[in-house]
Amino acid sequence: MNTRRTEYSTSGGTNSYAVGTPGDSGVRARGGSLLPGGVVGDGRYRLLAQFGEDSRGGAHLWRARDGQLRRDVALTVLVGDASDAEGARLARRTLERAAHAARFTHPGTAKVLDVLSLGNGISASEGVLGIVVADWTQGTDLVDLVGQRSLAPGMAAKLLQPLAGAVEQAHHNGIVLGVDHPQRLRVTPDGKLRLAFPGPLPDGTLREDVKGLGAVLYLLLTGRWPLPGGPQALPQAPASPNGTVVSPRTLEPEVPTELASVAVRSLEETSVSGIRTGAAILRVLERVAENADRNELARRIAATEQQQDDPGTQDDDGAVWTTRKPVRDRARRRKLALGVTVLTVLTVGILAWIGMQLISFFAEDTSSSGPPPPASNSQPSAGQKQDQANKPQPVKPAGPARPDGVSVYNVAGSPDGEATVDRAIDGDPGTTWSTDEYYQPFPALKPGVGVQASFGAPINLAQVNVDSPSAGTEVEVRTASSGNAEPGQTQLVGKATLQAGVTKIKLNKPANGQFVIVWITKLAGSDPENQSEFGELAFFPAR
Repeated sequence: MNTRRTEYSTSGGTNSYAVGTPGDSGVRARGGSLLPGGVVGDGRYRLLAQFGEDSRGGAHLWRARDGQLRRDVALTVLVGDASDAEGARLARRTLERAAHAARFTHPGTAKVLDVLSLGNGISASEGVLGIVVADWTQGTDLVDLVGQRSLAPGMAAKLLQPLAGAVEQAHHNGIVLGVDHPQRLRVTPDGKLRLAFPGPLPDGTLREDVKGLGAVLYLLLTGRWPLPGGPQALPQAPASPNGTVVSPRTLEPEVPTELASVAVRSLEETSVSGIRTGAAILRVLERVAENADRNELARRIAATEQQQDDPGTQDDDGAVWTTRKPVRDRARRRKLALGVTVLTVLTVGILAWIGMQLISFFAEDTSSSGPPPPASNSQPSAGQKQDQANKPQPVKPAGPARPDGVSVYNVAGSPDGEATVDRAIDGDPGTTWSTDEYYQPFPALKPGVGVQASFGAPINLAQVNVDSPSAGTEVEVRTASSGNAEPGQTQLVGKATLQAGVTKIKLNKPANGQFVIVWITKLAGSDPENQSEFGELAFFPAR
């Protein structure tokens, strides 16, 4: 067979390999020789490109092609000599853990599809002790993304949230994931960090998963890896005089203190100040991400207001002014507004005085020369009937309209209680949808949150009933023409402060809309337990 030499790039540098010429069926890997174009797993998987190596467990990380199912997969290939009893034992331990993790499903980790061992999908001549097969994760290699650059704190928190959620959920099930090596991780196209190459070390612990999360957070914030055994492509984090890593704020001063503290404390071995659970890290990441979303929302609102005040200008995102920016004299505008207001009040007063004089004149003339007034039991005239018909009548609601569905209406951070929002219209006030528990009231972390009901066609809404145990909650009723409307695109049609039980929010006039939002602007409770619940929502159209 003719061969040719070529090169490929990985995070560890440039490597050369031998592959067959076009038309070859692939080279069977032998004696631990893993080359692109070769096949492993008793000929089923063709190696495409290597994405890293975890030398601690002899794990080579490959993208491969499944020849039977014709799809790309991620392979964690355990390389070693079958005659090495200790190496074979450790490989079996890794494979057992990977098989255990195959029952675990979470967006933050690739699904384990198969586990191959010697005599079970792997021949002794391949120089391979085991293979963990997982779904291939599209996206970007984490090491390539970070390089020597750090990410904005809010972006780092959002990126790490799915992986921290996977660790927290896996630990509840007694599963070690092995997230303590950056080359095992990839960033999905929708911006989520994912464990792409499962296969925990044979002696890996839950604690090392938590340390791995802290190390990844440190890497995202500083571009440096704080644990031993990292890839050569990443610079090592500097150590402080006492041997621990320096704070991320030493390298990147704009990193929030809370985020820097979590990164360092999760790496500490002491039980006094160290962080031991993924849940603790996840809570901080959620708060930082929500703050970033809130700040971004505030920035957009400010930019929108500026554009409305100065329609000929642009925001400051790299725009260059071609003319002098107009000066806004706020004091002059206030004086002008005050003058217009005074003039309006005087005009209304003069017109009212003239009207009263005319009414008085004609009333005196009628009383002296006109006929006596009609008896009180006389029938109203045709003109009086028309006047009564033109007067606005009170809105009378009909029976409740059943929504086609409900969803969490959320404009910042993650949606509250997304999995239980259907309870708000299930007909049982005893089952409730609740917001998250906030350490500070709105709008400290987000401007508000609510439940959006959607109808098959616009309804003429007259009243909304809210059955809630959360007395003191302040809500607004808003309508929208689309299911993804921004707050500025909705119409405020009613508001109320909820009492314990059913609160009836009657609209002054019917409001037409296909989407109705019950928006919470103030939560019940007090710091640090600000939270509200909806037992049942009912929507009444006008008769």
